[in-house]
Amino acid sequence: MVQRGESPDGEGSASPESRLRLSIGRRPRDLLRVLVAGALLTLSVLLALVPANPVELAILRQLQRIPAVPGPFWVALSWCGSWVAIAVVAAVALYFKKIRAGLLCGAAGAVTWGLAEVIQFVLGPRPVSAVPAPPPGSVPFPATEVAVVVALTVVTGPYLGSVARRIGGVLSVLVVVAVLHLGLYLPLGAAGGALLGWGTGTLFHVLAGAPGRKVSERVVQRELELAGCAPESIVALRYRLFEPREFAVRTAGGDTLRVKSVRRMRRRAGLLHGFRRWNASPDAQEEPRLSTPHHETEHEAYVGLLAERSGVRTPAVVQVCDAKFAPPLLVLRHVDGRRLPDLPRSEIDDELLDAIWTQLTLLADAGIAHHDLRAKNFLVDGEDRPWLLGFTFSHAGADAAHRAQDLADALVSLASVVGVERTVSSAVRVLPAERLEAALEQLGPLNVPRRISAQAPKGRYRLAALRETLADRTGVAVPGLRSPVRPGTVIGLLLIAAGIYLLLPELSGMGRVLDALRRAHWAWLAVAVLTGLLATLMSSISMLGSSPNALPFWRTLAVQVAAGFTGRTTPSGAGFFAINVVFMERLGFRRSLAVGVTMLNQAAVGAVAFVICVIGLFSGGLSRVVQNLRIPTSALFVALGVLVVAVGVVFGMPAVRKRIVGSAVEVARELFAVLRHPVRAALLFGGSLGYLVVSGAGLAACLAAVSADFSWVSAIVVFVIGNTLGHLAPSPGGLGAVEAVLIAGLGAIGVPPTAAVTGVLTSRLLTYWLPVLPGIAMFRYLQHRHTI
Repeated sequence: MVQRGESPDGEGSASPESRLRLSIGRRPRDLLRVLVAGALLTLSVLLALVPANPVELAILRQLQRIPAVPGPFWVALSWCGSWVAIAVVAAVALYFKKIRAGLLCGAAGAVTWGLAEVIQFVLGPRPVSAVPAPPPGSVPFPATEVAVVVALTVVTGPYLGSVARRIGGVLSVLVVVAVLHLGLYLPLGAAGGALLGWGTGTLFHVLAGAPGRKVSERVVQRELELAGCAPESIVALRYRLFEPREFAVRTAGGDTLRVKSVRRMRRRAGLLHGFRRWNASPDAQEEPRLSTPHHETEHEAYVGLLAERSGVRTPAVVQVCDAKFAPPLLVLRHVDGRRLPDLPRSEIDDELLDAIWTQLTLLADAGIAHHDLRAKNFLVDGEDRPWLLGFTFSHAGADAAHRAQDLADALVSLASVVGVERTVSSAVRVLPAERLEAALEQLGPLNVPRRISAQAPKGRYRLAALRETLADRTGVAVPGLRSPVRPGTVIGLLLIAAGIYLLLPELSGMGRVLDALRRAHWAWLAVAVLTGLLATLMSSISMLGSSPNALPFWRTLAVQVAAGFTGRTTPSGAGFFAINVVFMERLGFRRSLAVGVTMLNQAAVGAVAFVICVIGLFSGGLSRVVQNLRIPTSALFVALGVLVVAVGVVFGMPAVRKRIVGSAVEVARELFAVLRHPVRAALLFGGSLGYLVVSGAGLAACLAAVSADFSWVSAIVVFVIGNTLGHLAPSPGGLGAVEAVLIAGLGAIGVPPTAAVTGVLTSRLLTYWLPVLPGIAMFRYLQHRHTI
């Protein structure tokens, strides 16, 4: 606690230097970053002990085919990571009186350069005869130039701001391209250099601190004094990770203020969830992008003033302080009260719920979308009046869809506190029917942000119950499925596919692959196309066996044809789940049952794939794979280490164990329950087996088209393994991962590289991606018939 009259640093001035010293501190997350960088660097060192693989060399050859640019340009870029660059950066910083930054740059650059040289000396050069550029026959690890430029970027970032970090990031990428284009290093060496530079630069932040890392009572007192608020006492309130720091301030005039230190707010949803949400659900409204912390603070104050002027109860804005070398401060009037989740459920009466919906109606009428209507952002004062807090993510001038998303978020938040029935009843009493119908459109599993849906246990099932209850009360059907593919998704898929289909032929030579395609037997390629269509029929049969209730055959088959479009163009097959769940909901299934049926179908396919692999291993189908497969000792140790860590995380953390192990046990119990019904079991497991075998036969047909010498049984088993492992990747349709695993597996059973690459790329194109075209047409047809 700081009292008025105390000098934060013993000086009466508010010079930039003193304010910088006050804000220098350390963050625990920096130590975590150092550990992560060290672990990844150790992994890359182990991989560097293994001879360069063909994929790494193919990437290098592609980069060396960059259109001609004057050689001095690439050489000059490589100098950006030399001793000259270290000296220049340090000298420039010292010239502009950035003494601390200059000294740290010199020290960090020298340490990084020294560590890179030591690692190169200990490991020795990697023998590679395929690299055309000097030094001939050997390439060092890691890339010293990349390590130095990344370290300088990390160290100078807190002193020079986001613009400098972006420039440094672009320069780092250019240096990586330069050293690879010149043939000085392999791609693994460039990655190792980047990890070394990142880890060393962050380590200097841990040891010496960095500006803007510390917000204390003294920093807040200094900034409030400069803003003319005359603080009398300052008390730091409870600090929560991922939340802004808050301080209670008593001024000389007797006012009570609440000061919020606004750092850059992080989305609580992970990158994978955001990526799936963006690709798989066009109904999800884009959240507003955040700029600098200062602009965030000004934006929150501006929207708060607009909301207050429109009659919304929200704490009055007093001041915004642009703190030098520290996050900006937002000063608000203090309101005594309790957050909604802290209230006993008995104290939350219908009058309070109606008042909350009235406040949200005023907010929507003002054209404001809050975008963070968690229950904790509702404050209830001593007179049982609700107040709205936390306008950081808000959007002024929001359209109807964003305002509908706000109501959907509020429905989820209130349901997590008072239950689904009371929430829906209060909303129906206050809100007009058209607004509730619009909110229903936004109540999809991927539409609601993670920070909203994570408020209640079993959030997915509560969301389904909320959706169904609201649909029943308003007399509106559950919304259908819109196209999960956006133009950006299509462009991204095409770019990724182009890169893969250009890179993989490098493993055996593009000319030989094209020649094999010209000499291919077209009758076998036609058979491959038929296997792709027949696999859809097998998938429909397995779906019939997954459901305890009878499904109409022809409509189920049509939906599976459409799923060839939605499932293969969305990450992790999210579109496959979405279209089948909506289809069963339209048939009258509860959402929980529809989700369970779809998950059971996927589990059956996985179980059958496992059985095929085991049978193939013991029957000799994989004997040639075991004989020809050569796993380096270091790679084996790395894989075992990763497996041990994964098992430790699953069984050592109760929350993870409950979620993963509990779900696996539940699905396994349902699979065994199906065996009690012979007809369902035959449809489910027979359809799953047929899907995998027919799809594997498509790969074998493409290999036969290029006259490869192989065993059909081995090829089918390799397909099952590659298809299962490759689809673990989050890319749409396992693009890239499936092709790589299949080519490696075919090589292990003795298929020549040219035939393997040609067969895999052709089969994926004809049996997997070609059915997307009729899937698009069927998807539109089912939409018009209101089947989905």
